Amino acid sequence: MKTARTRLQLQASIGTHRGDREYQQDRVEVLAHPRLRGALLAVVADGMGGRSGGRLAADQVMITATQLFERYIPGSDDPQELLRTILQEAHTMIRLTAISAEQEPHSTVACVLLHPDGACWWAHVGDSRIHLFREGRLQRRTRDHSYVQDLVDSGELTEAMARNHPMSNVLTASLGTAEAPPLSFDALQLQAGDALLLCTDGVWHYFGDHELASTVDTLEPREACETLIGKARLRAGGRGDNLSLAVIRLSARAVTAPPPPRPPRIEFPPLDDGAPTRPGKG
Repeated sequence: MKTARTRLQLQASIGTHRGDREYQQDRVEVLAHPRLRGALLAVVADGMGGRSGGRLAADQVMITATQLFERYIPGSDDPQELLRTILQEAHTMIRLTAISAEQEPHSTVACVLLHPDGACWWAHVGDSRIHLFREGRLQRRTRDHSYVQDLVDSGELTEAMARNHPMSNVLTASLGTAEAPPLSFDALQLQAGDALLLCTDGVWHYFGDHELASTVDTLEPREACETLIGKARLRAGGRGDNLSLAVIRLSARAVTAPPPPRPPRIEFPPLDDGAPTRPGKG
């Protein structure tokens, strides 16, 4: 008799738009692990530093993340240490780029490492965010490294007030600064039905948590990306920033286990046609 076990199936999509800026300084990728099926690394980076400096910084984040993830050995290497190394090495390389190019490149970053069993780790610097939605509600979200986030934490501003504050774009930490930035980490266990949203401030600035949760929960990842970008562009009124996001949804998949092996086949020798027959009754 065949038996079934439950495992998680991943659906992912990314979206990006230049907005109303002259050039694109964001980068977003969802990378599949080269050896472990179902393991992935999602990264969003929002570069800053002039026409080319910001893009150089965001590119360096992606190059570092890709190289280190390819060498990562799930089940052996420390997942949080992978994320820490990505952020630290990207920070160092951006600093070296600043020296050689005589620019001041910086970048925010938000990255999620996900294993096939739903084990999840994330890290971020700056105001690019990671959201976890469960049953249509915000379950957990990263805390921005920004001036207005500090005001929210102290009770001086609400989340809604912070989004429209004139200093909402002032960061207290980013990659590429003179001093090593603080790194924020989290680890959690995801389950079927959960969804993750990684995005730059060009996206989340125009939405409350409830609307983000509803969109990601009810739409397929690709459609959710398209919808959020479209609404953000409309609400920006011609003054929008670069937009980048990644949506990852987990669902249960019943996998049929292979049937048990057949019993060994026993071969009997053929009957001897020359053997004497049993005599009939007289």
